[in-house]
Amino acid sequence: MNVAIEEVSFTYPGGVEALRGVSIHIRPGEAVAIIGENGAGKTTLVKHINGLLKPSRGRVTVGDWDTREHSVAKMAARVGFVFQNPDDQIVERTVGDEVAFGPRQLGQPAPDALANATAALEMVELASEAKTHPYDLTAPQRKLVTLASVLAMRTPIVIFDEPTMGQDPRGVELIGTIIESLKAEQRTVIIITHDIDFCAAHFERVVAMADGRVLADGPAAEVLARADLLATTNVEPPQLVRLAQAIGLSVSPLTVEEFVAALRDRSGAAEH
Repeated sequence: MNVAIEEVSFTYPGGVEALRGVSIHIRPGEAVAIIGENGAGKTTLVKHINGLLKPSRGRVTVGDWDTREHSVAKMAARVGFVFQNPDDQIVERTVGDEVAFGPRQLGQPAPDALANATAALEMVELASEAKTHPYDLTAPQRKLVTLASVLAMRTPIVIFDEPTMGQDPRGVELIGTIIESLKAEQRTVIIITHDIDFCAAHFERVVAMADGRVLADGPAAEVLARADLLATTNVEPPQLVRLAQAIGLSVSPLTVEEFVAALRDRSGAAEH
């Protein structure tokens, strides 16, 4: 289902204007990364998609639902949200119950809720911890628990707020694998991240924000190559893009394979 954010502005009760006329349209099955420095409005924006926040001005629709007309509980059937801080999300006494909580709240039959929870725990490699209290796990593991709890809900749209923060390389790789599996299932994936190399590896579209506005929105290879624009958001281009620019390649590779291919093309041209 489509996500349409149309001229949305939002002002917090204290008077801080966090969004200023933002318009973004996300098609079903798209993988979109939202980048920018702290305070750019990224989290405020995605909280409008699942109805946690309602626009001060403008309109947000998810499919045929206007988020102002539906409760957060009802929106949860369409939009799964993995918070940046897992401790803001955990409510149950065991990992298994935590991961099954969302499916149960959505009304999934008990066998389905259990099956989805079990499959989600296997995806995050925590099936052996099903009877463990979440707070007996490390913070990175708790983050994977909350990720599993959203995966178990089987929502068509999944939002991740800084999922790789605090993860070791193995955890980052695991999250990348999960995102690729969601993409393969044609689910819409939206991420907020400061991990630009992770963004480049897994997301085809990038939205750059600053001061509550969208500065750029387009293919990852184009947006992430704009060092001048990214500098205004305190974000550096991916390592491969910086290296390509430093050695004078005419392309902005986002993968090692693309970088090697560009080097070969340049070497072949030089030989002729």
